[in-house]
Amino acid sequence: MPAPNAISSEKLARIIGTPRAPLLLDVRSEEDFATDPRLLPGSIRTDDRDLAALAVQLGGQTSIAVCQAGHRRSQGTAAILRAESCPSEYLEGGFEAWRTAGLPLIDPAKLPARDAQGRTTWVTRSRPKIDRIACPWLIRRFLDPRAIILFVAPAEVIGVAERYNAAPFDIEGVFWSHRGELCTFDVMLAEFGLSIPALARLATIVRSADTARLDLAPEAAGLLAASLGLSRMFSDDLEQLEAGMLLYDAFYRWARDATDETHTWPTNKPKAD
Repeated sequence: MPAPNAISSEKLARIIGTPRAPLLLDVRSEEDFATDPRLLPGSIRTDDRDLAALAVQLGGQTSIAVCQAGHRRSQGTAAILRAESCPSEYLEGGFEAWRTAGLPLIDPAKLPARDAQGRTTWVTRSRPKIDRIACPWLIRRFLDPRAIILFVAPAEVIGVAERYNAAPFDIEGVFWSHRGELCTFDVMLAEFGLSIPALARLATIVRSADTARLDLAPEAAGLLAASLGLSRMFSDDLEQLEAGMLLYDAFYRWARDATDETHTWPTNKPKAD
C-alpha cells in the first residue's frame, strides 16, 4: 500500500505543464538511470545524499521525488525534504510505472549544460512576439522549470550563447530554429519527443501565428493579436515573458481540456417545446 504522500502517474500527468506543477527530482541510481537515461518532463537529476543543500535551494518549494520503482530512494528523499520544511511527495511506482503507462519522457542529452544551481540557460533575440514566448513557455513548463531565458540584441545572440554556455534559439543558423515549414516550437517538441496531443494542437496554432499562415488554425489570429498587444504593453522583455506565460497556460489548458466547449448567448434561453 502506498504511503499517504504518494502521487499516482495519472495525477502527476495532469499537473505537469501547469503553473502549479511541483519540481520533479529524479533520484534513480546511476545504474538505473544508465538503463534508460530519459527523464519525466521538467525533472532534474538529484543526489539523494545531499538533500540538506537542496532544501536550501528549494526554499519551501513543493517537489516530487522519482526513483526507479517508488521505494526507498524516493520515499526517503520526500521524507527528508519534508523534515527540512519543504513539502514533498513521491511518485507511486516510480519511473517504471510512468514508463509502463506510456507517459511522455524527454531526452536530457539535448538540453544545454546546467549551471551550478542546476538551471539551463537559453538566449534569443529581444522584443519577442510568438515563437520567442512560446518556446520559453515550453522550456519552463516541460523541460526545466528554473530555466534562465536571456533576450539580447539579434547580433549578440551567438556571442552571448558562447560566453555564457547558453542555447541560442529562434535565430537563423542554429539548431533550435525553424526547419522548413516548422517553427522553433515544433522543432523542440519533435527533438524532445513531447508527443502530447494538447501540445501538438497548440503547435499548430503557434506555427500558424508565427509564420503568417492564419488559415492553419482559427485560434491563430487571436494568439497573434494578443501577442502583438503584449509587445506594445511591455518595454521589458522579461516582464512580457511573464505575462505571456499566462497566455500560453490558457491556450494549453484549452487545447487539453476545453476544445469541445462552446459559448452562446443568451445562455439561459428556454428550449423550444
